Amino acid sequence: MRRSLFILLLFFVLGHTRGQNIPENYEKAKTALKGQDYWSAINLLKEFLNEEKYGNLSYYAAFHTAEAALKVNQPASAIEALRPVYGKTWGKSDELKYLLAVAYFQNSQLTDALRIIKQIKNEEILSKAFNASFAFLKDSSPSFLITNLEEFKSNEGFTAALAWVLQQKEVMSASERMALNQVLKSGTPSAIKDQVLDIVVILPFTNSATQSISGLASTDFMLELYQGIRLQVDQIKAQGVQINLNTFDSKRDLNRLNSILKDPAVLAADLIIGPIYPDETELISAFAEAQKIPFIHPLSNLGERFEDTAYSYLFRPSVVSLSKGISSGLVTQNWGKSVAIAYSGSARDERLAQLLQVDLSKAGFRITKSQKVDPKNASSFLQELGIRRGNNPTVDQVILLTDDPAIAQSVFALMESITTSVPLLVMDSWLGFNFANYEMLEFPNFYFISNNTPKFESEEMSAFRKVHYGKFLSYPTLNVILGAELANWVVSNAQFVNDFDIRKTLDQKSYQPGKLTWGFNFKNTNNNTYSPVFKLESGELIPLN
Repeated sequence: MRRSLFILLLFFVLGHTRGQNIPENYEKAKTALKGQDYWSAINLLKEFLNEEKYGNLSYYAAFHTAEAALKVNQPASAIEALRPVYGKTWGKSDELKYLLAVAYFQNSQLTDALRIIKQIKNEEILSKAFNASFAFLKDSSPSFLITNLEEFKSNEGFTAALAWVLQQKEVMSASERMALNQVLKSGTPSAIKDQVLDIVVILPFTNSATQSISGLASTDFMLELYQGIRLQVDQIKAQGVQINLNTFDSKRDLNRLNSILKDPAVLAADLIIGPIYPDETELISAFAEAQKIPFIHPLSNLGERFEDTAYSYLFRPSVVSLSKGISSGLVTQNWGKSVAIAYSGSARDERLAQLLQVDLSKAGFRITKSQKVDPKNASSFLQELGIRRGNNPTVDQVILLTDDPAIAQSVFALMESITTSVPLLVMDSWLGFNFANYEMLEFPNFYFISNNTPKFESEEMSAFRKVHYGKFLSYPTLNVILGAELANWVVSNAQFVNDFDIRKTLDQKSYQPGKLTWGFNFKNTNNNTYSPVFKLESGELIPLN
């Protein structure tokens, strides 16, 4: 279907230069480009733009110079690098035309871009060029599009943009209605498809233009998530599955994110993972809906803003699904009807506490107390409920909604110092806190709310842990496991037979077992509704419901 241009060109460069002595600075430039250090790549490639000295290598240097220039929003520099090579006889002229068209688009030279696209012969590349045309033209004026319709009517992206622009208008002129009817009647042929799954990862690894990904600590949760995705994609590719993985650093900058959305690899994507922050995800979700590309939020539980979307998903359960899972779990037990809820100040925990009060009340439970807690008062909250020395509790069960290890440590320290059997329901992230040894407690009173809980004892997990240790000399964290399982889930559901439309596969089953986690249920929904509550018995997690 859609194919990553960067990976293709890297392949062709390697093929062209095999057997030759590649200059050291050229190798450094490729490394810089791969590491998203685009300015360094541009500077290192300058000396190789001399055709008389470097021959065909200068063509590839020009191409990669332009590629890097577009990444840093320098389309004029990209055009300057590509123009001398344009028209040359070499094997990848269509790829160059495509990139030159993107540069013209970014430089607001729309007709120049469209005329370059008309010269592309390769159908796969032409299909990507049509996608780029739509992305850059969908905000154009109706007059520009109508005036140029006759010249560019064969460009499916152009005609789609014209239809998009006109259909947004409440009142159309006679010429606009005529143009729209012409486009709608003409129809569009189906896109050329390949069997390569093109995945794009967009994450805010850094938050400034000068900060480099290479400078991140190995324990950075964003890096851990990506590390899991990357490692598992490599394992899946080794099994013969065709995948392209392209990664972008959004740097918490919406202007940069807008530029990323015009990158050829993003326009050619079959699926987008990330970013994570609300302002960024709002932009990506709108893009995904317009382009009909599935967008997966890898971490969030706040999915209400995606309920009316067709292509935006949460990989984890939404707060609605978490609340229903907790309520269902409590209904299956006979612990009593009184419940206390403690929650942190995070948006997820506050919203989940609100939903639980409603769902538990409907299920016949009585909320005796609901309070925001922090590391200083979490222990006091429990002691005020009678969960203290003397063990005279006034509540049948307590729900603690937080991923904060400082709050967890305060609570666990209290549990170690007293004897109580009052059930405490906590998020499954508590399983990863190294200060908590639940098997040492006199009563197994901790229960874990599934938020894509790892299946620690599975054969697949054992194999993944070995692979991770072999590569990094450490065992995977929860974020690494989550990233790896996300890759598994994407590949399992994005099938070529369904045109990589994950919706078709997700709706075929109510429950899908996971490889590194306990499983999923995305049938007729945009989040994982499989969210049981687990008990820990002899070191093994067992679902209550």
